[in-house]
Amino acid sequence: MNEKPGNYRWVICALIFFATTINYLDRAVISLLKSDLTRDFHWNDGDYANIEIAFKVAYSIGLLFAGRLIDKLGTKMGYFFSTFLWSVSAVFHALANSTLGFGIVRFALGLSEAGNFPAAIKTVAEWFPKKDRALATGIFNTGAGVGAIVAPLTVPFIAVAWGWRWAFIITGSIGFVWLALWLWLYEIPARQKRVTQAELDYINSDADEKANADKLNQKISWAKLLSYKQTWAFSIGKFLTDPIWWFYLFWLPDFLESQYGLKMTGVAAPVALVYLMATVGSIYGGYLPKSLIEKKWPVFKARKTSMLIYAFAVVPIIFAQILGSINMWLAVIIIGLAASAHQAWSANIFTTVSDMFPKRTVGSVTGIGGMFGSVGSVFLVLFVQKNMFVYYRAIHHIEIAYYIMFFVCGGAYLLAWCIMHFLVPKMKPVDI
Repeated sequence: MNEKPGNYRWVICALIFFATTINYLDRAVISLLKSDLTRDFHWNDGDYANIEIAFKVAYSIGLLFAGRLIDKLGTKMGYFFSTFLWSVSAVFHALANSTLGFGIVRFALGLSEAGNFPAAIKTVAEWFPKKDRALATGIFNTGAGVGAIVAPLTVPFIAVAWGWRWAFIITGSIGFVWLALWLWLYEIPARQKRVTQAELDYINSDADEKANADKLNQKISWAKLLSYKQTWAFSIGKFLTDPIWWFYLFWLPDFLESQYGLKMTGVAAPVALVYLMATVGSIYGGYLPKSLIEKKWPVFKARKTSMLIYAFAVVPIIFAQILGSINMWLAVIIIGLAASAHQAWSANIFTTVSDMFPKRTVGSVTGIGGMFGSVGSVFLVLFVQKNMFVYYRAIHHIEIAYYIMFFVCGGAYLLAWCIMHFLVPKMKPVDI
């Protein structure tokens, strides 16, 4: 009984980290090629925003159904099919010859990439006890930052050397390497021969999940899930905060070009620094609640306290524009701090799902919340970025548009935390 558990669960965590890295690398490529594509296809900011909207609308639709599909197929095959389809879609960007063509392949990419997070969160719920889930989520979620780091350090240089089409082909093909590793190394814990009995006992050590084990195969409708305040707390939190990360991902290179005249390879270092800081935040975001839980804090209190700290850490981004007028790197560091806090927040808001819901429903609830987050991103682009950025660029005051957006970023997380706390003030696991 005193045998130490093995560590194969961390191999699985490494696999979903790799998948998340590829996921974000593939979606970030277009933002780094915006100047080339604008020149070749004569885009304006409205065209670019429409292509971004196509991705996010598809991502919203995909998230709603991906979670349900992954719950039905299981993590192994659900994750496999999602990654295969988004890798094909990423490569097919190289075949686009018009603005409409880009809209179609971006829609396909958004629809298929939606499977990553429901599959990843469900995998963590299957492979880790509750006390370790925020750390495991924080580690795999660093893939978002690493993918965004790898993109500016590779994509502009590939485009300069061989053209923008090869940038899509090379980055998109990496997903096929992951598919081979996944089929070779993955199986659920109970059927994985590389897992010792001691590690399996550790994975299944949560008493409340053992008590509900007989309910894990029940079919749960979306209507039933939406009847719980816990679902709405997670979904509204995602609706208010996911758009901020999308804003960084799609508009940071444009901000650096508009404000400081940086293009192509020139944006590599500042963009990479922002996402390097985000990577550190993602790991620490999982470490803080874990350390509080080990000090005997209740799981939910540790999670919500950590999230409140991260929400306050985003607030300084309000001053990014002002400090950036003194020195560009001050703006970059402030944005990096906000991105870091977002990733720390993200690691914990995802984990609240497996804190509150049985494993059987984790994929579906994650998909519902992710759909809300993506819909929020569409609203941000459609009603704020698209019209506001076009207007202010037309009157040569684009810096005002960014100031407004940074102000929105600064307040979104505190608002989200307050609403989530109002809906679920105390830990109350869902008994379905």
